[in-house]
Amino acid sequence: MSFGLPSIKAKPQHAAEYGMPEGEYGVPELLKTGLSSARDALDNVHPLAQSELNYRQNTDKMNMQVLRNIQGLHAPLKIAMELKAARKIGHLPFLKSSNVMLESLTGRDLEISPEDVFNTGEFAEVAGQPHAVIEKSLGIL
Repeated sequence: MSFGLPSIKAKPQHAAEYGMPEGEYGVPELLKTGLSSARDALDNVHPLAQSELNYRQNTDKMNMQVLRNIQGLHAPLKIAMELKAARKIGHLPFLKSSNVMLESLTGRDLEISPEDVFNTGEFAEVAGQPHAVIEKSLGIL
């Protein structure tokens, strides 16, 4: 009997080709594509690494499926609509959103992760003049 839950077992995902974008002389252009893209194209990734990258999505899918099996279709639809509305809350383009509503809906406000410690406002790499950023987002500049 299947409840439609996603698989818990890690499935390896390998690239079909290990080709790197080559430049004019047949050599990879690392200055344009970067060193991380070269590494991503050549390394075989451990199957658990991909599973860990998708951990939150997999648990969210599983929780929604369990909720659907217990309460019916309306409960996951209602939660999905609330999450979509929380993601659409906008700010001015030069201000970083705190996503307080989204984090409280997903339960991330109760966790402390590396993003909370190392991704604070004083370390933000986004710098720009507010007027120029808004004009660019509006297509004036």
